Amino acid sequence: MKKDAGYTLKRARRLPVILIGEGLLTGAAAGLVVLLYRVALTYAGRWLNAVVHFIWGNPLRTAGWFLVLFLLALITGKLVKWEPMISGSGIPQVEGEILGKLNQNWKKVLPAKFIGGFLCLFGGLSLGREGPSIQLGAMTGQGISRMLGRGKTEEKYIMTCGASAGLAAAFHAPLAGMMFSLEEIHKGFSAAILVSVMTASVTADYICSHIIGLDPVFQFRLEHVLPQNYYWLLVVLGVLLGVLGTLYNRGMLKAQELYKKWRWLNETKRLVIAFMAAGVMAVVMPSVLGSGGDLIVSLTEGEMVLTAVLVTFAVKFLFSAVSFGSGAPGGIFFPLLILGAMAGGAFAMTCTELAGLDPVYTNNFVLLAMAGFFTAIVRAPITGIILLFEMSGSVSQMLSLAIVSVAAYITASLLRSEPIYDSLLGRILEGDKKKGEAGPGRQKVLSEFVIMSGSVLEGRAVQEIHWPENCLLVSVEREGKELIPKGKTRLAAGDRLTVMSDERDAGYIHDKLENLCYTSI
Repeated sequence: MKKDAGYTLKRARRLPVILIGEGLLTGAAAGLVVLLYRVALTYAGRWLNAVVHFIWGNPLRTAGWFLVLFLLALITGKLVKWEPMISGSGIPQVEGEILGKLNQNWKKVLPAKFIGGFLCLFGGLSLGREGPSIQLGAMTGQGISRMLGRGKTEEKYIMTCGASAGLAAAFHAPLAGMMFSLEEIHKGFSAAILVSVMTASVTADYICSHIIGLDPVFQFRLEHVLPQNYYWLLVVLGVLLGVLGTLYNRGMLKAQELYKKWRWLNETKRLVIAFMAAGVMAVVMPSVLGSGGDLIVSLTEGEMVLTAVLVTFAVKFLFSAVSFGSGAPGGIFFPLLILGAMAGGAFAMTCTELAGLDPVYTNNFVLLAMAGFFTAIVRAPITGIILLFEMSGSVSQMLSLAIVSVAAYITASLLRSEPIYDSLLGRILEGDKKKGEAGPGRQKVLSEFVIMSGSVLEGRAVQEIHWPENCLLVSVEREGKELIPKGKTRLAAGDRLTVMSDERDAGYIHDKLENLCYTSI
């Protein structure tokens, strides 16, 4: 249905109230979809463990499993060819669409991502469920929007609700789902989107908790709060995680480059390499298969020595690069948390020997390192802190989490490591320029931007600003009051601008306005 400018503006005035109901609907639908996906992956993990035990030490059975892996790679390759948008995590694709730079087809993405993610985890690839869960949630939101005949502006909000619900359902983390969708995907805050996203996230979490229980994802106990005389170690750990996070980002991107450098490798052949690598790991080191949740149990229960932790970290790191670089439908979220845990465990064990750290605090460092490693890689510190205390069920480490996360964030920034999802989105857009177009331009899209202190817009009149072509400044919200912008209206820091553009120009307008609002030159 074509949405003209008048309709878009009229509906925008009632949008905050409308979005609450749509957030509830989207949260319920996305929560159920991701719950099914989560259950399917649970069975995939169980069947994988049964297969590993069945083939162990039997060459004939092992050969049979490699044949099965080859068939799984062929099927997954067909799915990726049928719908290229299911490749990889899914988070960059959602972010790109909300920014107006990509288009996805929910009717194809939903089934293809669901089946592809299941096959990859059953095959043992080192991938996670969180990215696919976010994409499945967002695509559920898109489907609801299309069925209700909503415009593009409203659809972006509904998709953000779906993404939030997806993460909440995947990890039993409603606050982290809300923060991640705003901090990383939507990249903006407003009262309307905040309330609707919160509604969707809590609804999805309630549905999943009601069916599969309230237990946190990580169930290890933190018996003691880390004393402040050990806090200097947190800064050292944060710096180390910043360095490791930078290496992780570059390693994942380099793996993608190597796969694409060999031009004879198409989508299916890349996946065959990844699935064959999983077969080798099943024989050599089965503990690194899949997301790696069992590694956390072994580490936190004291079953691993320092050498084993370091070897596991190295092998898991390389196997994750081989798995993710192939373009397989799966995320990096959970595997990177496992790597962070390994780094934290190794750091604590080393400090026990060299700095006199009491071993009872090892699990504290495991938890802290997961948050720091996540922050260094994704560059979303608030989400990382909230996610880890929700996943662990412990709120006693907030100050420690903040110190490690800030140190990791600063270190990664100084090393000029770009956030991983921004890098991945850039490569998707660079690889296929047609996917960077926002569509036929038949609908009007509203976008919001907040003027930061010191930006080029602060203190300048509307008529003095060189606005991007094909955009219209619709309103200026200041201290909760809406102003009708005129040529002599002077903008101030904290003003929230609402800009209208054609659908096809939304991505271009977003980048230009973000640059004007957030930079000083």
